[in-house]
Parts: sequence; structure tokens; C-alpha cells
Amino acid sequence: MKKSAALLSALLLAASGAQALAQQQTLTVCTEASPDTLSAVLSSANTSFDVAEQYGDRLVEMEIGGSKLLPALATSWTISDDGLRYTFKLRHGVKWQSNAAFKPSRTFNADDVVFSFSRALDKNHPYAKVGGGDYPLFNALVIPALKAVSKIDDDTVLFEMNVPQASLLGAISVQPFTIGSAEYADAMLKAGTPDQFDRAPIGTGPFQLVTYQQNSLVRFRANPDFWGKTDGMPDRAAKVDNLVFSITPDPAVRFAKLRVGECHVARYPNPADLDAIRAASGVRVIESTIASMSYLTFRNDKKPFDDHRVREALAVSIDLDNLVKAVYQGTAAPTAALVPISLWGSNTQVKPRPYDPAKAKKLLAEAGYPNGFSLDIWALPVARAYMPNGKRAAEMIQADWAKIGVTAKIVTFEWGEYLRRVRSGEADVAMLGGTWDYPDPAQLTVSFSCEQLTTGRNVAKWCDPTYSDLIRRAGITSDRDTRAKLYIEAQQVFHDAIPAMLFADPKAFVALRSNVQGYKLHSLGGQPLGGVSVTP
Repeated sequence: MKKSAALLSALLLAASGAQALAQQQTLTVCTEASPDTLSAVLSSANTSFDVAEQYGDRLVEMEIGGSKLLPALATSWTISDDGLRYTFKLRHGVKWQSNAAFKPSRTFNADDVVFSFSRALDKNHPYAKVGGGDYPLFNALVIPALKAVSKIDDDTVLFEMNVPQASLLGAISVQPFTIGSAEYADAMLKAGTPDQFDRAPIGTGPFQLVTYQQNSLVRFRANPDFWGKTDGMPDRAAKVDNLVFSITPDPAVRFAKLRVGECHVARYPNPADLDAIRAASGVRVIESTIASMSYLTFRNDKKPFDDHRVREALAVSIDLDNLVKAVYQGTAAPTAALVPISLWGSNTQVKPRPYDPAKAKKLLAEAGYPNGFSLDIWALPVARAYMPNGKRAAEMIQADWAKIGVTAKIVTFEWGEYLRRVRSGEADVAMLGGTWDYPDPAQLTVSFSCEQLTTGRNVAKWCDPTYSDLIRRAGITSDRDTRAKLYIEAQQVFHDAIPAMLFADPKAFVALRSNVQGYKLHSLGGQPLGGVSVTP
């Protein structure tokens, strides 16, 4: 009898547990690719930023769906009159997440901020080489302007600058500047497993990372101790128990999963499918302007691309109007300006070069290639807002170039491998792009400045001292009108030199199930998913 009672009790307990699990809410987001790393400090890719946005926080944050800077792990800051000292007051009592290998003994403090910045700033730091030692956004956005970050007391840190940087606050709102736990880093270093700090990251954000299966899923659970619930950021708090990124590279498959309810959010829908998505039962589409750039780079340091005539021939032989119509399906306009029209500082006077295959043939003949030549064109393997169909775009370019005697073989790889190979210099002609992470043209330093030649970010291997100097001067100038003029001039230098060819200024779209509430399309950096709920 006692045995039967015990068995009945166990069965009831199991049923209760199963019922509780069934009652948990899960938000499933169909995303386009695996993150190249779970630790955004090592990346410049939005797939990584999307992950870090869920588990981590920065000193300052961008408002969801907007461009206003808000206090986050820093409650306030003051800037010296000369722009060389930033003093941040830190939020008190913020709890760290934990995992199987680490249980925190203290809350967030200044040591964590100093660790997170010194890792990239100090080449002798114990973590400087961990994870490969490449800090692309640090190098592009704050170094060499940032001199040092030091602790004044547990709740105060000081940023000392070599030169003023007008965009510093915006820059450090981006996911690579997520604050990590210095105590966790020390524990992993003592255990002889420092790589675990980046492979199993913890943070202070609305969700905690649970597991990652490459090319399959990223799973998170709600962080019950998220500070923002009660301290000024309730819209960032998790409104579901679980969050899953279902990695689904094909946009048609993402739409199919959305339609049958396998996912609640389908990111980067194919523009050609938008009408069908809008007509689907139980589904809606939201859209937003987006600050982005998409381009085709040429290796300016290698023949035949080191010849301006060849680069111009390749550019004018692409029917850009036709490509944008076919690939973006009415959701974008051709562009020639590095800074998108949605941002201040865009050069609206530069225009795409007219399609002119006859001129292209003449230029190739003058350059010594009357019969053309052969090349590989690397096609973006994932759908992005800035390039929804890299394969289709590559096919159209391939056909256009064939008309002038240039034979193009299309090459592509899985997203992480594609980025690694392109940045290592394997590609002579490659598609790249990105969305602006904060609303300031200062991000022009990321892709084409001379300083990025050694980092792998300047894939075009183009170095124009005039361009780089204009960008540098704009970055240390406080007057916005003066900065805008410098950025406009830099874009003209870029346009004249043709180190790469720009594609389009697009809009961003996302498809949602009708029972998804609170989703705001965020086109600056990673997409926040705190504040999003799913109704029965």
C-alpha cells in the first residue's frame, strides 16, 4: 500500500512538472545564420550581436526601435570640457548570471567595466589573445581615441581619451561593448579554460544563454534577476520563459515555418514573398527605415583590380537599376553614398554610375584586357536586410560581366566561414555590407580606412590617406555641421576611387505571427527581444 502511494505521488509530481513545462511560454525566432561567435566583442557580425543583445548589457543602450541613448549599467556620465575625460557612475546591485562552471560571489562593479575594456586596449592583458585576440569594433570605433579605463571606486569608472571622440557614447552602446564579469574571467583563467568565457558567456541581460547548436539553434531562458524589471528598463525585461533562435538560412523555409506556427518571428523575409506573407492568415509584416550599406569590393592591391580603369569597367557594366529591382523587389533604391540617406552626413550628390557596357569594353581595352579576364565573385550566403539574395545578385552580375568578356565564377560558403575567408584576404571580388549600429557616420572607419588594412576589415585593401584623414578629423570634431562636411567629402573621395561598388538603400522587414506582442523592429545593432510576449 505504501509502495502504491509512493508511486502515485511520483506520477502526480511528474504530471505536475510536465504541466508546468507545457505552460511555459516560448518565443521562437527564425533567424538566418549561425553566429560567428557567441561573444560579440570578437565579432563585427549582427548574428553575433543578436545573441549578445539577449544575455548582456552595455554602459549605455539605444532605445528599442529608435536612436536615443539611455542609461543602462551606467546611471549617468559627465564629460570634461576638453572632451578627454568621461566619468561614468555605475548602477548598484546588478546581479550576474551563473552557469555550471561559475557562481558569482558579488554584483556588477567597476572591476567588470575595467576588465571588459582593458582586454582589448591592453595587449599584455591575460585575455588579450583569448578567442583569437581580434576586437574589430574596438579597433574601428574607439581605438586609438581611447587611452585607458580605470576604476575610481566600485561604482565609478573613468575613461581617458587621447583625443576627443564625438561618437563615443553611441559607439559603446553597440553589442561588442557588452560588459563581462571580471570574476568569471578570473575563474576560467585559474581553471585553465579561459576560452569558456567566450564560449559560454554570461551577462546581466534579460535572458541567459542555455545552449548553442551550430546551424540549428540558440536557446535562452528568462533571467529572473534582470535589473531592468524594477530599475528603469521594464521594456527590456523578458516576457516569455524561453527564447529560441531557430537557425533557418532559407527565407522561404522561414516563411513556411512562420505560417504553420513553428516560429513566431521570421527575420529577413524575401522581398518577393512580402505580398504572400501579408496575405497569410495569422501573420503580419512590420517595416522600418534602415541605415545600412551593401557593396561589392575589389582587391585594390592585386591585378587587374589595382587599375582604376578595370574597377570602373566592372562597375559601369553592372545594370544596377535592374539588379535592385530584381533582388530588392521594390524595397530599395540604388545608391552611391557610403552614408545612407536615413543618416545625417549622407552625400546626396554622388549618384550611381550609368550602365554603359560599351564604355566598359573600351576601359578594359585601354587597361590591356581587350578580351576580358576571369575572376571569382563571392556571393553573400545569407539573407540580410541590406542584401536579401546574394546568390541572385551574383548571378545577375555574372551575366552582365559576361557581356564585356569577363567570366565570373560564383563562390560562397557558410556564413561564419565566408566571413573568416573574406577577412583573411582570400576573395578578390566579394559581397559585404552591414547595418549601422548607432546613428553616427563615424562607423565609416570600419570598412575602408587605412587603419583597417591590418585587421582584415578593409577587404578591398584600399588605402587613401585623404579619405582616412577626413574620417579621422570628423571623428574628433564636436561640431556636427563640420563633421557632416568632412564625411560628405570623404564619400566623394570613395566614389571617385571605386574601391567598391555600392548597391542600394533598403528598408527592413520582419514577419510575425499575430499573437506576438511588443516586437519593435530595431535596425541599429542587435535585435532586442526583451519585452516581446506571445499570447495564447
